[in-house]
Amino acid sequence: MATNDTTTTDGILPGVGKARSRKDGAAVPLDDVDKQLLDLLQGSFPLVPRPYAEVATRAGITEDEVLRRTERLVRERIIRQVTPIYDTRAFGYGSMLVAAKVDPEHPWGPAKIINGHPGVSHNYLRNHEFNMWFTLAVEEDSKLGLQGTLDVLQELTGAESIRQLPTLQLFKIRMDLKMTGDTQDLAAAGEAVAPAETERQPYDELDRRVVRATQGDLPVIAEPFAPAAAELGMPVERLLEHLEGMTERRLLRRVAAILFHRRAGFSANGMGVWQVDPDRIEEIGIRMAAYRGISHCYQRPTYADWKYQVFTMAHGRSKEECDAILDAIASEVDGIHDRATLYSSTEFKKIRLLYFTDDFRNWEREHAGV
Repeated sequence: MATNDTTTTDGILPGVGKARSRKDGAAVPLDDVDKQLLDLLQGSFPLVPRPYAEVATRAGITEDEVLRRTERLVRERIIRQVTPIYDTRAFGYGSMLVAAKVDPEHPWGPAKIINGHPGVSHNYLRNHEFNMWFTLAVEEDSKLGLQGTLDVLQELTGAESIRQLPTLQLFKIRMDLKMTGDTQDLAAAGEAVAPAETERQPYDELDRRVVRATQGDLPVIAEPFAPAAAELGMPVERLLEHLEGMTERRLLRRVAAILFHRRAGFSANGMGVWQVDPDRIEEIGIRMAAYRGISHCYQRPTYADWKYQVFTMAHGRSKEECDAILDAIASEVDGIHDRATLYSSTEFKKIRLLYFTDDFRNWEREHAGV
């Protein structure tokens, strides 16, 4: 993947499109209570029968007000959904980040094809000659597998080249857009933690049923887990106990509100990529992951034309705020040899995956006849 000095300086390559740098973008005005509520809902949605009542206690307002505000924030497309966040790799799904080189003048056709795969959760146009970046997951029993699926996608899109960038080490994956902080807060380092487990975990048919009943949008009602419990034929308390157990077994990361970034005021995201001392990748990755403005941090493979081992995703209310987060890392973490920032100019797709559905098998049958 050939790099260009412009990715480090102005972040733009010819024919790829400008990085989003509007300070507010499509942001919707929010008051202080809205911001506090969004911070609480993103953090960790309580696994209790009446979670909004517990959030209300933390916020110092009533349960009814929390429900009214949450409904409005969903209606105004600031909250994308309140949902369980299950771990793709823990359920045995193969997954990776993919960088593709598609026609920069006509990216929407390839984007539509890539978006049509049910295992594509994120797809962005970025300012690099490898201009389409997407995440891909396939089921454990996929007949095509990751490589076969990518071969089909490359043929369908006419992509000139595709780079596979699987996770070698996971240092952080937690999307919390801090609504009540400023740039200094986002550019500050928090607590460093060890790399996360990324291997398949044991699970059974009841786990599969619970996933199918709870995935997607939880209803914004006083007892949001009650409909899923009724579908499963179990008391709410039993379902919550099972979800707690799935968290302990690393199948469920957490339940949380997912935001529409730009509507919430975070109009920019920059993928900082770093060439670091190869003997210190884990140490450096852990330190980078601790920065509050970093949502994702991974070690990924290198190639002859791609020298960056560590990937960090920075989110900010402007391009300048993303730069401040990444600049803070560059100045405070030693062992960095080179860096670049790839900004997104278009968000083609951003969803939560739906697990244990027929969609994956149907896609493979339709597009590959298997």
